[in-house]
Amino acid sequence: MSILSNALSGSNAAQAAIHTTSQNLANLQTKGYTRQGVLLNAMAPGLGSKQAGNGVEIGGLLRFSDSYKSQQMWRAASDLGAHSQTQPYLSQIERVMGDDKSGLSNGVDEFFKALNAAGVDPTSTPLRQAVVTAANSMSQHFNSIYNVTANQRLSVRQQRDALMPSMNQSMAGIAALNARITGASATGTNVSALIDERDMAIDQLASMAAIEVIDQPDGSRSVSLRSGQPLVVGNLASTIAIDSTSGSPVLTLTFAQSKFQLDDTKVGGQMGGLSAYDKNVLEPLQKSIQDMASQMADKINTQLGLGFDSAGNPGKPLFTFDAASTTGMLQIDPAFLAADLAFSADGTPGDNANLQLLIGIKNQPVTLTSVGSVLLGDADTQLVGKLGIDSQQNQALLKTATTIRQQAEDDWKSTSGVNQDEEAINLVEFQNMYQANMKVIAVANSLFDATLAMFN
Repeated sequence: MSILSNALSGSNAAQAAIHTTSQNLANLQTKGYTRQGVLLNAMAPGLGSKQAGNGVEIGGLLRFSDSYKSQQMWRAASDLGAHSQTQPYLSQIERVMGDDKSGLSNGVDEFFKALNAAGVDPTSTPLRQAVVTAANSMSQHFNSIYNVTANQRLSVRQQRDALMPSMNQSMAGIAALNARITGASATGTNVSALIDERDMAIDQLASMAAIEVIDQPDGSRSVSLRSGQPLVVGNLASTIAIDSTSGSPVLTLTFAQSKFQLDDTKVGGQMGGLSAYDKNVLEPLQKSIQDMASQMADKINTQLGLGFDSAGNPGKPLFTFDAASTTGMLQIDPAFLAADLAFSADGTPGDNANLQLLIGIKNQPVTLTSVGSVLLGDADTQLVGKLGIDSQQNQALLKTATTIRQQAEDDWKSTSGVNQDEEAINLVEFQNMYQANMKVIAVANSLFDATLAMFN
C-alpha cells in the first residue's frame, strides 16, 4: 500500500502547490501582495525499513519576503514624502516673488523712478502725486507678497495638522494587526495576507514620518521614529497631537502614559518636510519681507522728517508700518498729500537737496533675517536668489528620492512580486506532478486488482 500512499501524498502536495500558484496569479495586480510558495519535504522511511520513503509532506507555506528590501523601501518613502510636499510651495513663492510685475523689485524700482523724475521739477504737483502713487503701489506689492507667505504658512500648518489623524490611524492599525498576526500564528494559520496589510500600513506611515521597524520573535513589528520615540510596540500604539498649553504649538507623542515633545522639523516624511519648510524657509522669508518694509519705511520717513515741504513746513511721515497686520503691513498715511513731500533741505521752494538724499536710500544697506546685510535696491534679488537655491536643492533631492524609491520598489518586486512567467512555469510543473502521481495511483489500483484476481 506504500505506493498508493506515496502517490496520494504527491497528488495532495501538487494540489496545494497549484492552489498557491493560483493565489499568486489571482493577485498579480494587487498592490503590496507578497507571493507565496509551498515547501515540500520528503518523508523518510520508518526505522529498519528497506523502502525508498513514505512520500512527500507539506513542510509549510513560504512567504518570499526580504526584510532589508522592505526597510529600504520605507526609508525611501520618508525621503520622498518630505521633499514632494514642499516643492509646490517653493515653486509658487519663487514664481510670485520672481515675477517682473508683482515682485518687490518692481515696486521699489518704480517708487525710486518716480523720485528721480520729480528731481526735474520738485515743485510740480503731478510729479509729486506720481511719487505718492508709486509709494502706494509699492506698499501693495509688499502687502500682496506678504499675504502670499501668510497664506502659505496657514496652508502648510493645516496640511501638517491634517496628517496627524492619518498617522494615529496608521499606528493604531499596525498595533491591531500585530495582535491579529501574533494570535493567528500561534494557531498555525497562514498570516501572509495580514502581514501584507501591515506592511502597507507601515509604508503609509513611513511616507508621513521617518521610521525604524524591528521584527520581533512573536511575529509582531515594533515601529519607532528615527529619533527613538516609540510609535508601535506589540498591540500598543502612540498618539500624536499638537499641545498649545505653553502658548506656542508643540508636537507631542504620547505612549503608554509617557509624553514626549518632538522637534517637528526633524520628524521626517511629509510631517517633517512641511514643518522644516515652514520654520526654515517660509518664516525667515516672511520676517525678511517685514525687515525690508520696516527699515525702508523708517529710512524714508526719517529722511522726510529732516526736510521741508512746498510750504516750508517740516516733513511728515509717508509710510505707516504694522507688523501685526497680514493684509496692510505697509500703508501710506491716509492724510498724506503730495504737497507734504519734503523735497527741500532748507525750505527754499525748488530746492531738491533732500530729494536727492531720499533717492540715495536705495543704495543704503538693510539687514534681512534670511540673507543678512544687503543694499535696499538688491534686497529682493537676494531673497529671490535664495529661494531659487532652496527650490533647486529640493528639486534635486526630490529627483534623487523618487529614483531611490523606484529602485527600492523594483528590488522589492524582484523578490516579493508575482512574476507571471514564473508562475506559469510553476503551474505547468505542478500540473505534471499531479498527473504523474495520478498515474501512479492508477498503476497501484491495477496491481491491487491483479493481486485480488489471483485468489478468484
